[in-house]
Amino acid sequence: MPIPESQLDTWSHQGSITQSSNTYNSIKKVLEASTTPYAGKSIEVFLQGSYGNDTNIYAESDVDIVIRLDDCFFSDLGSLSEEEKAAHKQAFSDAMYTHVDLKRDVLSVLTDQYGSAVNAGKKAITIEANGSRRKADVIVATQFRRYSKFRSPSDSEYAAGICFFNTAGERIANYPKQHSAHLTSKHQASSKWLKPMARVFKNMRNRMVGHGLIKADVAPSYYIEGLLACRTISSRQATRTASSTR
Repeated sequence: MPIPESQLDTWSHQGSITQSSNTYNSIKKVLEASTTPYAGKSIEVFLQGSYGNDTNIYAESDVDIVIRLDDCFFSDLGSLSEEEKAAHKQAFSDAMYTHVDLKRDVLSVLTDQYGSAVNAGKKAITIEANGSRRKADVIVATQFRRYSKFRSPSDSEYAAGICFFNTAGERIANYPKQHSAHLTSKHQASSKWLKPMARVFKNMRNRMVGHGLIKADVAPSYYIEGLLACRTISSRQATRTASSTR
């Protein structure tokens, strides 16, 4: 059955903005309060996921928030020579305040503020929705560095991301800021068609899940965004793509 153009247009629209923004700002204020146990530490709180990338659809409810500790970091040294690995090991010492301490303190801060609405999950700390507050997932992370060169702290090259650990102790690393910047760059290069198209694809995915055609975890939003942004789309190509969907 063909999908009418009016449906595609509806699917391309962005979901709730005001409520999600209010949820993020209120939680950010709690996390950055001067009374927290980690006050004085170098941290950054920011959005990631669909709301952070402006690709959220009406069916999405969770607000994804990252609190990243920058006083310590984890490294991927796989691309370094043995000499560079040795130089890296000699240059840095173990941190006194780590991701374990930050997660404990963040959980305490959020529980004091939101009470029983707070639950520690396998990856994130969840704050359940209440009234005008949307459900939020808080990722407690540290800085992550994937090194391509290391001679000294002042003579090194690395891609900076985040990493966190699930309850099984597995380290998960990703690069939300690079993903967001890349997505926005490709969105501009496609005459601002990319993000509406991502919303169309997300709604199509939800329709397919609802009809039992695919499983719910087959096409995460992050993968859809990455697929659509995998190459630069010229304005002419974007126009042809838009015309072909009508």
